[in-house]
Amino acid sequence: MQLRGCGTALVTPFHQDGSVDDAALRNLASWQVESGIDFLVPCGTTGETPTLTHDEWLHVIDTTIEVVAGRVPIMAGATSNSTHDAVEKAKEVGARTGVDAILTASPYYNKPTQEGQYRHFKAIAEAVGDKPVILYNVPSRTGANLEPATLARLAEIPNIVGVKEASGNMTQVAEAINVVPETFLVFSGDDAVTLPVIALGGVGVVSVAANEIPREMASMTRAALSNDWTTARSIHRKYLALMQANFIESSPLPVKAVLAMMGKIEENYRLPLLPMRRDTRSRLQKIATEAGLIAKPAAAVPEAAEFYIYENWAAGPHKIVLHRGSCGQCNQGKGRPAGHDANHARWHGPYATLAHGREVAHGMTGVLIRSECKCV
Repeated sequence: MQLRGCGTALVTPFHQDGSVDDAALRNLASWQVESGIDFLVPCGTTGETPTLTHDEWLHVIDTTIEVVAGRVPIMAGATSNSTHDAVEKAKEVGARTGVDAILTASPYYNKPTQEGQYRHFKAIAEAVGDKPVILYNVPSRTGANLEPATLARLAEIPNIVGVKEASGNMTQVAEAINVVPETFLVFSGDDAVTLPVIALGGVGVVSVAANEIPREMASMTRAALSNDWTTARSIHRKYLALMQANFIESSPLPVKAVLAMMGKIEENYRLPLLPMRRDTRSRLQKIATEAGLIAKPAAAVPEAAEFYIYENWAAGPHKIVLHRGSCGQCNQGKGRPAGHDANHARWHGPYATLAHGREVAHGMTGVLIRSECKCV
């Protein structure tokens, strides 16, 4: 097993009734492997794992194992803010054939001290024997930052082999890479900074955007790891807006919305998550279109205009006016105004073209006092 390159933090597809969509999950996992992704991460934060029952959590992991069938490594998510529960989850999933490593995040909500985090992760590592453990530092979600000095201590535990660093602090990432052994695996937890993390000594990314563009993210990461920075930067430049767009609302809302636009899954979430706001969805659709993931929306076909002639006898024998059917000054959207006495006025039409309307109008009077409304 080689954990290196680009791994996809898989979304968990749901049916409209909230149940796990097995078919979509299988198709997504299979497409990821066929697209050349380096490893898969089921049941991370992107998988809405806090909303899954225990049985669903295991089912998603087991389904991923079955579909992958050993073709790429699997790093399964097992996190809890209770150390006892985190240990039990790690033991249960770590015992499964097909799980190559365990990803576990800092305890959320509790806001433990650095020593508390150290003992939490140490307990998990010791409970799973020699199964590799990858730590996940994402303080924006957990409320607890795993500092480089604590990471250095944890790196001394034999089966804690790496970290997914999503602090958003590049200075901290640089310091973390410097204080751990060269063999310690540092993954970017943010697609947009994959290249600088690799430049500092990181080994890849656990990616959200790879759900949508697995081949491209894998190619970009491999190019950077091979020192082909021209290729890596070219791919990064093309898809940076998409990488950033996955966080314009709480993840995984944007990535699931794009996958639904692509026809890969149904766009369903579990509370407390709700569908994206209209304004951010419009931005996201534009970005996905520009990235070539979805087709450009077809231009709206304008409604065919109709024209009417209004003949007003009370104003004189030659008082006729040509109107567009949608005129807001003289009608209520029907092409004809309300409130006119039928004994003193008459409407003619509709006529399909303005030229036809003019021809009929001239044929009626010869000389017009006023031939057209401002709407024409």
